[in-house]
This record gives sequence, structure tokens and C-alpha cells, in this order.
Amino acid sequence: MTHTILGAGGFAGTSLTIELLKQHRTVRLVSRSGRRFEGAESVGADLLSPGDTAAAVRGSDIVYLCAGLRYNIDVWKDQWPRIMRNAIDACKRANAKLVFLDNVYMYGKVDGPMTEETPYNPCSRKGEVRATIATMLEEEVRHGSLQALIARAADVYGPYAKQTSVAWVLVFDKLLKGKKARWMGAADQPHSFTYTLDCGRGLSLLAQREDAFNQVWHLPTSNPAPDGRAFIALAAKELGASPSYAVLRGWMVRLAGLFNGTVAELHEMLYQNQNAYHFDSTKFERRFGFTPTAYADGIRETLAFLKKN
Repeated sequence: MTHTILGAGGFAGTSLTIELLKQHRTVRLVSRSGRRFEGAESVGADLLSPGDTAAAVRGSDIVYLCAGLRYNIDVWKDQWPRIMRNAIDACKRANAKLVFLDNVYMYGKVDGPMTEETPYNPCSRKGEVRATIATMLEEEVRHGSLQALIARAADVYGPYAKQTSVAWVLVFDKLLKGKKARWMGAADQPHSFTYTLDCGRGLSLLAQREDAFNQVWHLPTSNPAPDGRAFIALAAKELGASPSYAVLRGWMVRLAGLFNGTVAELHEMLYQNQNAYHFDSTKFERRFGFTPTAYADGIRETLAFLKKN
């Protein structure tokens, strides 16, 4: 079987590639840059192009949509529906199954644990985009025109996630440089994080089970979730550093956003850090007998990886 990863350059594509190659699978990596990885085929393609996407997917058995876009609402509104449509059409043409790596923005503010049954109720513009593309895929499944599954992760931390991990930017990077850690929102609220290597293992397990398709799954994530203070304390203990930190309030993020476009885009997502953020992966854990990596172990492995690399 040929496993094709669309958007192979990010944390999910990398951790999934490593996992599939460990299993001696045939892996095709698709990215705009034509990223290379020993043991895998590399294909350069623009996922905004229907022709490029179809050519990249041709001959595939399982396709993983792990693409990431610039963190900008205008880019998301324009490009995400086009990428999803191209991936769906390419998989239908190739008779391939589609695995879509998603986040939790479409749930909006949730009172209690987020589960696979949580309804879509976005309270942000980015959440509206994620709800739109998830619904596009679910409609194809309901019509019987495609076998697909949605695999959702919480905020991530771990190896290969420097570009996309708030935990890296606010905690690991600061502590490694001998600086005080930062935290957005309320540091006394629990906040779930999915470990990147668990994400890769979870995607691999889901894709290889016929009965996992045509469903939504939450990727394995350790619970209970630590609050910000506890997460920072675990990282500081591993580094022998002070667990002191500063909290970035909403007005601070808004002010910083005047000078930094990416920070400005974060402001509408602050509700995730001001309230309890509990991501429940019980369904996955029970189905696969999987124990997610504990936060202390994941943070230790992440810092070892960062020091080495």
C-alpha cells in the first residue's frame, strides 16, 4: 500500500513519516518544497492546484491531509476550502481513503470535556473555516462517495513542532535561553496538549483499521491536563531552571498584535487559554489500548530533542 502525506513538512507529516517507515510502509511525501526524507518518495506539488494534487495522489491507497497554512484568516478563508476540495476530488479519482488531521477550533468555547460528539459551535473566524471544511468532508462520507476519517489533536508540543507550538514559543524556547517563561490567558486553568509523536502513532493506527473510517477521532492526549503553572514547572524542573513566569493578558496580546500580524491573529483564540481546555481522547485509547505519553515524559523527550537539534 502507498501512504501519501499531503503537507509533509510539518510536525504531523514528520512524525507520521517516521512511524510509517518504522513499519516498512511505502511513503510518498508531498509538499510545495518537495521535502526529502530518507526512505520515502518525494513529490513537489501545490495543493491549491487541482492538477498537482491529483497527480500527487495518483496510485495512493491512503492519503493524509496534514497541511498547514500561514496563520492568517484571509489566507484560511481563501485556501482551506480549495485545498479540501482538491484533496477530496483527488482521492475519489484515485479510489484512495482520506485521513484529515484537524484541530478543535470548530467546537468553540466548550463547558466541559471536548469529545467526538461535541457539536460545532465556532466563536472565531478561524473556527468557522474549520467547521466549513470539516463539514465538506463529512458530507462526502454521508453521500458514500469517499471513505474518510477526521483525526483531531489539541494544541501540540513535542519534537518537530517548533514552528507551530505555543508551548515552544512561550515556554521551552524561553527557558532554554535562560529567560522567564510566558503563558497566555489564565495560568490556573487546565490546558490539554497532544504530544507530536503520539499524533504520528495515532494517525498510523487509525489509517490501518478499516472500521476506523467514516468517523471522527480524538488523537491520544494525556489526561488530566495540567494548568499553565504545572506545565511550566515540569519544563523548568527538567532544565534545572526557575519555574517563574509572566502572564500575557488579552490587552497585551492585542497591543502586541499592532506590531506583529501573527500575534494579532491569536487574539480571537484567547478563549482557549482563559477557560478550561479539556480534550478527551477516551474513545481512541479504549479502541486501540493506547496509553498517551505522560506530560513529564513528553516534556523530557521534547527538551532532549531540542538540545540535540
